[in-house]
Amino acid sequence: MRLVIQRVTEAAVHIGGVCAGSTGPGLMILAGIEEADTEEDVRWLAKKAADMRIFSDAEGKMNLSVKEMGGSALVVSQFTLHASTRKGNRPSFIRAARPEQAVPLFELFKRELASLLEGRVESGAFGADMQVSLVNDGPVTIFMDSRNRE
Repeated sequence: MRLVIQRVTEAAVHIGGVCAGSTGPGLMILAGIEEADTEEDVRWLAKKAADMRIFSDAEGKMNLSVKEMGGSALVVSQFTLHASTRKGNRPSFIRAARPEQAVPLFELFKRELASLLEGRVESGAFGADMQVSLVNDGPVTIFMDSRNRE
């Protein structure tokens, strides 16, 4: 599973011109699920995202997690995070999980994150054509892959 985590002052996702989810100060998380992902990958990444110390403390140092600063999260599924660009100019998404596998894992990620953030998690709709807007704060952007736990 891959995540792109952005520290934001605000973010929103619209589907068909209607706001499906939004957040104020907190995290914008793009989540891509691949065929090899398991529930353990999902739980590990949800905890890492909730505990990631990327928010400023009173001294201006990145010492606080989204949990500690009382923030929220907006989670959007994005299979294109598993694009392979090795050959040619058209990306291949062969490693991205099919919806029958990806949807339950995506829903589990949202539930796990919501349990850690006391319910402060919103999202788009899996597989929908979505328009995402955000104000990246810092900018701070973190990439995480459960297959490469650095």
